[in-house]
Amino acid sequence: MDLEKYFNLEDSKLSFTKQQASDFAKSVAGDFNAIHDVDSTRFCVPGDLLFSVIIHHYGLRQTMGFSFSGMVGDDVTLILPEVNAREISIYDENDKKYLDVSSNGTQSHNQVLIDSLTKNYVEFSGHTFPHVLVPLMKENNVMINTERPLVIYDHMRISLDTLDIDSVELELSESIFRLYGKRGDVALNFNLCCSGEKVGKGQKKMVLSGLREYDQDKIDELILAYDERKRRYVNGG
Repeated sequence: MDLEKYFNLEDSKLSFTKQQASDFAKSVAGDFNAIHDVDSTRFCVPGDLLFSVIIHHYGLRQTMGFSFSGMVGDDVTLILPEVNAREISIYDENDKKYLDVSSNGTQSHNQVLIDSLTKNYVEFSGHTFPHVLVPLMKENNVMINTERPLVIYDHMRISLDTLDIDSVELELSESIFRLYGKRGDVALNFNLCCSGEKVGKGQKKMVLSGLREYDQDKIDELILAYDERKRRYVNGG
């Protein structure tokens, strides 16, 4: 994965164009969420792109957590602190916080391992909709607002037993949907594996708001629109 073409870093200033972020979402993550379209009025940079850039910049530790507190637009310039710390907060030029990063354990700058982890995690994460979210919503008889669909990336964490490996693959181990009235959260637990052996685990958590009663017809329309954006992109339309 040629990550550098998807972001701009000058000194400690990190930024993204709409095209860079949209291309990452579609060509790397396989994520065709409308909020990553360059013409979206609610455009935001994929959280998985931030995750990937941070690990490539600071290195990988055995245990890492990423908590998102803001949606990054193409008009946002983030400041990456040049520190070697276990706790890092990422702010923009106006001191608005977007991300907290915590880490512990052995550190590695093995680019082969980092590329494998980020590529496989991003592909895993990008296929959350419709493959994982729709069955969970149907099971719980709720759905997001299909007219203005928005799923917020809340946090993710990973824990590796060892960094003495060169590749990592992800496999979903459990999906948990918790409801709180018109809000809910989805936790995707996954195993990290190398050559068929489990070498760690992780979790991705998302927040869903504006929930209402499940309507299969509206969900089908949402999936159809999602698949159509994917088709246009694949066909260069």
